[in-house]
Order: sequence, then structure tokens, then C-alpha cells
Amino acid sequence: MYLIVGLGNPEEDYSNTRHNMGFNVINKLSEKYDIEVTSKKYSGLFGKGLIEGEKVLLLKPQTFMNLSGKSIKECMDFYKLQGEDVIIIYDDIDIEPGMIKLRKRGGPGSHNGMKSVVHEMGMQEFPRVRIGIGCPDDKTDLIEYVIGAIEEEQKPKLQEGIEKATNAVIEILKSGIDIAMNKYN
Repeated sequence: MYLIVGLGNPEEDYSNTRHNMGFNVINKLSEKYDIEVTSKKYSGLFGKGLIEGEKVLLLKPQTFMNLSGKSIKECMDFYKLQGEDVIIIYDDIDIEPGMIKLRKRGGPGSHNGMKSVVHEMGMQEFPRVRIGIGCPDDKTDLIEYVIGAIEEEQKPKLQEGIEKATNAVIEILKSGIDIAMNKYN
């Protein structure tokens, strides 16, 4: 069983932001595999189902980005999951829009949501899918960039990244993280 987590902020106010790329992938998986992610559990929106024959738990923490780890830890503890059973999907300003990067382990970098995840899980050994959102030329207001509305001209590239990330998660489930990394990195 895998716990697949998309990081983001509650969608009513933040659905059209770069910081919600993880939620967007969960929404794609939910739609494609007919898994409702509507149960309010583990401080998030939650659903159970099958993807490519694998039992999965889909989770969108509703704790706001900077406390995402709390929700993940609650779900991991309930299902007694290990780090290798968890896939975290999130936005990354250091990757160009439309691109993704997969890793088996690593630190949180400058991403506050991932800082919470690593802290709460107490480990860095878990697969993650990073979706490129690019970085603004003026780096003085990164917060506005990640939680501000996405310009129309950038939407196709970001959508491309969401599609790649969705396919990468499916590949991880089918073939494992090593093969997925070789295919998508």
C-alpha cells in the first residue's frame, strides 16, 4: 500500500496557484482512477482506491503548506507505513516549468512544506516528485509568486508538468522509484 500525498493549500482560495501543483496531481489521479478524495481524515482530504493494481491512499493535507507534515504523520501512523511507502508531490522553484525531478531521498531544500514533512516524518528517505514552477526574475517576492494567481501564458507549461508528474507517480507504482527516475529524470 502506498500513501500518495500532494502538497498544497486549501483549494478554495489557492487552487490557481503554483504552490498547489501537488494537489493538482492528486486531483488528476483521483479523476483518472475514480478515487474520491473527499473524506475529512488525518487533517486532510483523503481517499482510498487502486492504481494499476496497487492499493493507494490519496491525501491532500488541509493544514496549509507549512504544516503539511502533521497530516502525513497522522496517516502514516494510522496505517503503520514506512518512508518507502510514501510518495510526496510538490512544487519546486529550482526546476523549469513543465519539467519534473524524482528523488528517492533528500533534504527539504528551501521548501517550507517539505521542511514540515521531513521534521514530522523524522526521516529523509522517501520518494518525492518535484514539479517545476520556475523562479521569478525578481526573487524578492517569492511568496507572492508561489501563492499568487498563475498567468495565462504559463498555464500550458505548468499543466505539462502536472501531466508528467501524474505519469511518474503511476510509473513508481508499476515499476518502482529507480526505473521511474531513469525514465523521467
